[in-house]
Amino acid sequence: MSKGSQQSLNIRFWASPLYAAVICFLTYAMVYGFRKPFTVATYEETAPLWGVAYKSCLVISQVLGYMLSKFYGVKFIAELKRFGRGKIILLLVIVSWLALLIFAIVPAPYNIPVLMLNGFPLGLIWGIVFSFVEGRKATDFIGAALAVSFIFSSGFIKTVTGLLQLQFSIPDIWLPFFAGFCFLIPLLLFIWLLEKIPPPSASDNLLRTERKPMLKAERKLYLKTFFPGIVTLLIIYVFLTVFRDIRDNFAADMWLEMGFANQPEKFVQTEIPITIVVLLLISAMIFIRNNLKALMVSHLIIGVGFIIAGVSTFLFLQGILPPFYWMTLVGLGLYMGYIPFNCVLFERMIATFKYAGNVGFLMYLADSYGYLASVAVMLSKSVFHIQLSWTTFYSYGVIFLSVAGLIGTLVSAFYFNSMYNNKFHTNGK
Repeated sequence: MSKGSQQSLNIRFWASPLYAAVICFLTYAMVYGFRKPFTVATYEETAPLWGVAYKSCLVISQVLGYMLSKFYGVKFIAELKRFGRGKIILLLVIVSWLALLIFAIVPAPYNIPVLMLNGFPLGLIWGIVFSFVEGRKATDFIGAALAVSFIFSSGFIKTVTGLLQLQFSIPDIWLPFFAGFCFLIPLLLFIWLLEKIPPPSASDNLLRTERKPMLKAERKLYLKTFFPGIVTLLIIYVFLTVFRDIRDNFAADMWLEMGFANQPEKFVQTEIPITIVVLLLISAMIFIRNNLKALMVSHLIIGVGFIIAGVSTFLFLQGILPPFYWMTLVGLGLYMGYIPFNCVLFERMIATFKYAGNVGFLMYLADSYGYLASVAVMLSKSVFHIQLSWTTFYSYGVIFLSVAGLIGTLVSAFYFNSMYNNKFHTNGK
């Protein structure tokens, strides 16, 4: 094989959507190894702080750090340059891992604020990883793989961490640090492979609009142009983030309440089928070339997700649906709503209206308010001593979420369809 042919083959390999999808999935899966291990422990032996359970304080502290990073990321990710991104990811991960070391050394409850330091750098990584793959013909597929890593990784990391603790009897307080060490070496490899992904081609830019850093004036103009639709989407996403976050952080507590103690395999058993279904569903949108149609299909998937979450929860509350199937179906419904925001909805929104920019700006804007609401809900349950188990609190909340979310999804679909018709059909005349 000639040198030119070999070089062409290498370019095609690194540019392969499957390659990009696998590497993005694995990279972000390893990142979860520095975020979620502490949620496996219940910390029941640690005394509450001001009447709030110690674990709830830890979750709130980390989510606060995550929330602050999202507000910071609106500017940081929107203006991110396209070089040195792998080094930035590595630096952020190292900071978060060192925070877990400090967390283990500092005695409770003084170590609670340390998880805020752990959460802040991790909250910036998604936007950096997604910047490698947005604005491509295959972004729906690649983004779906990256997004479903949220689902799979959460269960996988908790299972590995749970088995690690059972096998080596690691104390709860040291568990997050040692779990993070297990994922550091593979993460280094995947970051190196991530940097091999080439930029979007000219045909990608033509079909999906070129992606550029967005300065303050450009961000303000974008918000002004689509303000009603963006506000509606933010409200929907806030609801989804709150209940997805509760399920993610307190799944161990809910399994315990439902009679499934010391069964870490449950995390994977529920999340694997969800991951497969959502990945197939979202990645299939790569075949929809019309950007407006894909935007409307995204709304349809979100709406159906709300229906699945609401109906399955109603059946669970009536005693018709067993706990395992409820956790699987409510997770499927919530992720059918949550995942399109992270890979398809904003991606196709930019492509539909042909406004140069990037997904990171919109995603971090949505995430910042989503995590703000998540903190508020967890604080309200803990600080105001709402006398409900996490399972009961979560299930009744999902019923409300499903109704409100479905209404909001219909309003958003109508708005963006009308905006498209007014912009392009009027100009066409």
